[in-house]
Amino acid sequence: MLGILGGMGPMATVDFMGKIVRATPAARDQDHIRIVACSAADIPDRTAAILGGGADPLPALRDALRRLEAAGATRVAIPCNTAHHWHAALQAETELPILHIVAAVADALAASGAVGGRVGLLATDGTLATGLYPTRLAPRGYACRAPDEAGQAEVMGAIRLVKAGRVAAARAILSRQAEALVEAGCRSVVMACTEIPVALADVEEPLRGRLLDATEALAAACVAACTGGDSARLAA
Repeated sequence: MLGILGGMGPMATVDFMGKIVRATPAARDQDHIRIVACSAADIPDRTAAILGGGADPLPALRDALRRLEAAGATRVAIPCNTAHHWHAALQAETELPILHIVAAVADALAASGAVGGRVGLLATDGTLATGLYPTRLAPRGYACRAPDEAGQAEVMGAIRLVKAGRVAAARAILSRQAEALVEAGCRSVVMACTEIPVALADVEEPLRGRLLDATEALAAACVAACTGGDSARLAA
């Protein structure tokens, strides 16, 4: 049974669950994988903690993990990119495999035919500060590029808009920043914050074809792991 350590934010968690359902080859209810979700919306802000101005979210993440263990989960997914800064600490405390979102993205990039090259990142300040994506994508030949300082401030503002339910306002900002990364030579732009795919769900071509949804990649990895498919995405 898949355990979802969610609530970061709640809308992104619901989006993730929908993507798991849509990624599952099923003809009836019973063909779907079993899921237990903990939408722990009280987990302290991850970016604030990483940048040194906020409470440590690890205790709350650990508590949510324990709840999933008690509910019978056999593997865990965390639909929050920034929270993966604590992936190793959480994995060290449980025997349950915790799927890694960047490993899933790396596999999705390779499957898309983007073998190496420049990859754009739309992510939180916290995710960028940790080097989460460059550290894991560089060995596969990918060079990561984020927006400039002003553009990154817009991205953070747009993420806050999504969390506040103002998705349409966020869409215009994030589309503009994604297009700027494409113009800067990025073959693909990873939506590396789980709020961002919510805002860009209805974006049209040609930009749509350049976007890679980290949430969707993690959902596909979960389905594969839970249905006996490729389990290579389980660890980073």
